[in-house]
Amino acid sequence: MIGTKLAHFTITAHLGSGGMGDVYQATDSKLGRSVAIKLLPEAFVHDAERAARFEREARVLASLNHPNIAAIYGIEESGGRKFLVMELVLGETLAERIKRGALPLEESLEIATQITDALEAAHEKGITHRDLKPANIKTTPEGKVKVLDFGLAKAFAGEAANPVNSNSPTMSLMATQQGIILGTAAYMSPEQAKGKEVDRRTDIFAFGAVLYEMLTGRQAFGGEDIADILSRVLRSEPDWKLLPANVPARIRELLGLCLQKDVKNRRQTATDVRIDIKQALAEPVAATLVATPARGGRLGWIVAFAALLLVTAVLAVPTVRHLRETPPPETRTDIVTPATNDPISFALSPDGRQIVFVASGDGASRLWLRSLASTTA
Repeated sequence: MIGTKLAHFTITAHLGSGGMGDVYQATDSKLGRSVAIKLLPEAFVHDAERAARFEREARVLASLNHPNIAAIYGIEESGGRKFLVMELVLGETLAERIKRGALPLEESLEIATQITDALEAAHEKGITHRDLKPANIKTTPEGKVKVLDFGLAKAFAGEAANPVNSNSPTMSLMATQQGIILGTAAYMSPEQAKGKEVDRRTDIFAFGAVLYEMLTGRQAFGGEDIADILSRVLRSEPDWKLLPANVPARIRELLGLCLQKDVKNRRQTATDVRIDIKQALAEPVAATLVATPARGGRLGWIVAFAALLLVTAVLAVPTVRHLRETPPPETRTDIVTPATNDPISFALSPDGRQIVFVASGDGASRLWLRSLASTTA
């Protein structure tokens, strides 16, 4: 296809293939700009009704104008082949980035915030993504997040009689490509996996799965095959213990709410999700020391609150003394802690005599308090 002309577009590079067609980079000779072209499946060539439905949906999607959403410029035809003309987004996908390992907390939350901005803008126009996943999210060299293929899932499926086909388009279009099926199934909401009608809350579930994967480097609902993955989506919880110790309690709680199986108990809007993230980013770092898994229930929160009170009480007296006494001399020491995945989660008391840190104990993440004059915590 390289060098081929489609209407006034000259194809210059192959960018990738997915459940909804092959994507190429091309040059628009009329406007003198580079664009992305998505060649539509052959089904659209021979099915006039389906092609007409797709064009109606594509016109709605073209109305989306947001800095975090890759724009659709139009739908064209050349030699009997229909194709979408879209904004060319340079950079790597989130899926490619996660292959190198989990993202740092601050980077994950910054990307998550931009994703929620995109979802919020689309949902306000009544458009649901339906196929949100790391492979459909790109980060440009300038750090701007772009959500790709917004709403194309519904456009490709059209008004299919079978609700499973309409709600799970990637699976129905590419049923022979195992990798694509597995990649999409891992981010489906329970109602989408069951073939039920979906709305913006299915994007909230997918967002929760994406955020979990950014923080852990692991899929929230992985499995050996599609049946295994969908079973976990419908019945299992993610492994909350994989979350790094420095993930704030508010973010853990948010993940639990986004990944609720019952759509009525799930976070309802992208606006609420964005506010939760903003508030978590504004909280003091010390708050992360008492973070507990979102699944811990009431007992987990009671323990976390008690731990916070304990730390506050222990540090209160030294704080008062610190106001009255001269600062102690500089002290340097090596601290050997129990096993920990996050050696930087610690806090020093105001008088410089005690340290509190997070480390594993009896298989669980715990708060440890140690005097710098002692060798035990």
